[in-house]
Amino acid sequence: MRLSSSSLQRSLLHVGCYLLLLPSLASAVSQSDFYLREEIPLPPGETMEIGSIALMPEQQIAVTTRRGDLWICSGAYGDDLKKVTWKKFAEGLHEPFGMFWKAGWLYLTQRPDVTRLRDSSGRGTADTFETISSEWGIKGDYHEYAFGSEPDKNGDIWVVLCLTGSFTADSDWRGWCLRVTPEGKMIPTCSGIRSPGGIGANAEGELFYTDNQGPWNGSSSLKWLKPGSFQGNPTGNKYAKLANFPAPPEVSDKSRIVTERAKHPTFIPPAVVFPHGKVGQSPTGIAYDKTGGKFGPWESQLFVGEQTHSQVQRVSLEKVNGLYQGAVFPFLDGFEAGLIPIRLDQQAAILFVGGSNRGWASRGTKPFTFERVKWTGKTPFEIQTMTATPDGFTLNFTEPVDPAAAGNPASYAMAAWTYIYQSEYGSPEVDQATPKITAATVSPDRKSVRLTIDGLVRGHVHRLTAKGVLSATAQPLWHPDAYYTLNEIPK
Repeated sequence: MRLSSSSLQRSLLHVGCYLLLLPSLASAVSQSDFYLREEIPLPPGETMEIGSIALMPEQQIAVTTRRGDLWICSGAYGDDLKKVTWKKFAEGLHEPFGMFWKAGWLYLTQRPDVTRLRDSSGRGTADTFETISSEWGIKGDYHEYAFGSEPDKNGDIWVVLCLTGSFTADSDWRGWCLRVTPEGKMIPTCSGIRSPGGIGANAEGELFYTDNQGPWNGSSSLKWLKPGSFQGNPTGNKYAKLANFPAPPEVSDKSRIVTERAKHPTFIPPAVVFPHGKVGQSPTGIAYDKTGGKFGPWESQLFVGEQTHSQVQRVSLEKVNGLYQGAVFPFLDGFEAGLIPIRLDQQAAILFVGGSNRGWASRGTKPFTFERVKWTGKTPFEIQTMTATPDGFTLNFTEPVDPAAAGNPASYAMAAWTYIYQSEYGSPEVDQATPKITAATVSPDRKSVRLTIDGLVRGHVHRLTAKGVLSATAQPLWHPDAYYTLNEIPK
């Protein structure tokens, strides 16, 4: 059937109005529709550059500052945050980056050791301090941070140690992950670490840490701390001789991770790469979601803090051929300073975040912050998960899709790249590819789409853009971009 000139003009006008409407639909979607971000008042006149958060009984929260103070906060769960009160519990600590409460004690990971402390007299301040382990080195360099986890299923604390500066390991065990048992025994666990920003478990109890862009790290990433593994930076390899630990691999400069993996089986690649500038620049704290849907439809996913961009990213992981891989999605934005620790209360479904700008600038303009985030109960239209298939990816959505839009391959675009594996600082995006999306098959329940793709590249980051996808109610995606690190292609 041929359209008349007037009919064609009306059709073009209708399409044009629809296209003009799409930006307004997108702009109508606001973070506050889904998540309420609130600042928690801080003690007046105090420098509260928060480095650790611990959840305590009776809805109290402990925080440590980079200046070495430990404070107890009451009222941070309440409806009226003007009623928040603070009590200084300890001071003189050495930049703690990791804390948890257990059986009446607060356990701290600080630069030189793991310590626990408590109030044994009932006066409201710490009066008992016990060092559990101090078997690694420290020389006073600004970069020698130590990040500690909450206890694993065995009660062990996992500690990741930054290098000295960015390029050297001048103190024992710098560039390593260590485990500290409840009895205080130190167990070397992984080598190849550069500059951690946080450490935490996934919902299955396996430990991960965030490593920042730099030497031997083309871009920042989330890495799986598989015991016995090499994480990529050989600077601290020399310390294997201090214990009965297999010699870490000596890798080739100006190579690719997928190439070095083939030569060195203990080399565990980043589970998820966070492309520099596209998905933040400095990933930090890690929290998993086991709230049973009380924080939104993200069960078993990870939330990762971001210092430079003052954000929280969302990560969906899967295991393929024995390796973790998955996608990172933009999530929460607009925090008041650079985020360092994040903690999700699984029962109350409240995400607590803290941070500091000292040493690194951030989009957040305040020198420090303490904030909470609650889900409003309204579900955003998002890509919930992105999983690999032998010939593409499957996208699961939080809401049913419009089959005409989601089933059109033109609604999607994909690009892929990797990074130079090198001793120089960072890397440009290299070995670019443009995988072709040849089909988009919508499931009968309209909650998932299978993308058939020609040109997947093992070892590459695959950026998916889905700006043409609409929900069944004609809503655009809140965040149309996803970045999947394809370590392995399923068989």
